[in-house]
Amino acid sequence: MAATQMTATDTDATAARSHAKSKALAERAEAVFPGGVNSGTRRNGSPYAFADGRGGYLTDLDGNTYLDYHAAFGAMIIGHRAAEVDDAVRRSMSGVDLTGYGVSELEVQLGELVTSVLPSVEQTIIVNSGSEAVAYAIRLARAITGRKYLVKFQGGFHGWSDPVARNVISPKERAYGDDPITAGMLPDSWQSTLIAEFNDLESVRELFRTHPEQIAAVIMEPIPHNVGALVPTQEFVEGIRQLTTEQGALLIFDEVITGFRHAIGGYQEICGVTPDLTTYGKAMGNGYPVAGMGGRRDLMQHFDAAGGDVGLLGTFNGNPTSCAAAIATVSYLRDNPDFYTRTHALGERLRTGLREIMADKGIAAQVVGFGGTFSTYFLDGVVSGYRELLDNNAIASVQFHRRMIERGFLMIPLALKRNHISGSHTEADIDRTLEAMSDVLGDMRSEGFV
Repeated sequence: MAATQMTATDTDATAARSHAKSKALAERAEAVFPGGVNSGTRRNGSPYAFADGRGGYLTDLDGNTYLDYHAAFGAMIIGHRAAEVDDAVRRSMSGVDLTGYGVSELEVQLGELVTSVLPSVEQTIIVNSGSEAVAYAIRLARAITGRKYLVKFQGGFHGWSDPVARNVISPKERAYGDDPITAGMLPDSWQSTLIAEFNDLESVRELFRTHPEQIAAVIMEPIPHNVGALVPTQEFVEGIRQLTTEQGALLIFDEVITGFRHAIGGYQEICGVTPDLTTYGKAMGNGYPVAGMGGRRDLMQHFDAAGGDVGLLGTFNGNPTSCAAAIATVSYLRDNPDFYTRTHALGERLRTGLREIMADKGIAAQVVGFGGTFSTYFLDGVVSGYRELLDNNAIASVQFHRRMIERGFLMIPLALKRNHISGSHTEADIDRTLEAMSDVLGDMRSEGFV
């Protein structure tokens, strides 16, 4: 897939950067948006505003260029301004636009495509964000089972809806307890969600024992990428599948991040475990707003559109622009399996190189990831669940990403956050990144941050 590619020299990456124009726009934004942004995690200081994106690079309003590893939390899987995706969207605009009635050719094409590549999905709905997809999955699971409780894992993030808006990056004093991520929710809405430990099957069994025949579903990110990358053991994933089946509960894979990024069939293709329901989004449209939820036909028939009792609502669901982008993106990934071979290899090249840098400098850290993702935990010892992450040096994490940004590598400066390699990144990009990482970590070591 063609994506116009920028380049950045080593001089560009290390030169002093002006942010005057970007900062001025950010100040204008504060007058019309709360805090000047439309999502709280976007307020992180420089760079404040972007003017252009091409391939693996972003350019801010002041002309500063950044190699983009943030990738809009992973939505940009192919790269910025991927020609085939943008061309498909333009073509869609010459046909029918939003009607809010019946169905369109693009909707059906996307539905056929999704059901052909995701192992668990016999029928799908098309929505606009991962949060919407998860909200539908939870509502459907509770309606089908007639049960109240939901199980999620400490550290997992499943969007902003009330039932799951709790216990994500929790501090030690609130981890595994009551830790809603926002004010304004009624306690009943989130206290019906129970918290387990990832990669700890016994913690899930205990919840089923203490809430017999009351748990509607277990929802899990197959790899909890919202806290970096906790890679599951095969025994754990298979154990969750067996346990939910035995207990009459549904298993929901939240593949909003892992879906289409690690394999065309999501992580469920890789691990060989089939959930009852799956949510997907992010990389599905290479930057366009589109997501979905699907599963077995008998479960999906509970929606009112099929004569069931679960409402299926949304004016912009299946809109032609988003469907066109998703068809182009997923078709490209399906038809170019070498995409995964190459991005996985680049991910391993970066993770291996960064581990060598850490060892050479005597820094206690764990470099983790899967496929084309990578994260760094500034702690000693093996990490399998959230309990170990409570020892992460958050100050060092933020410093590392902030200093990489200053050198021209965009990595969101928040602790435990992952980075993404897109189809537009090259071996030269990875090698240049490793050189900058070595310099940054050397400075952090000498200054006592690590």
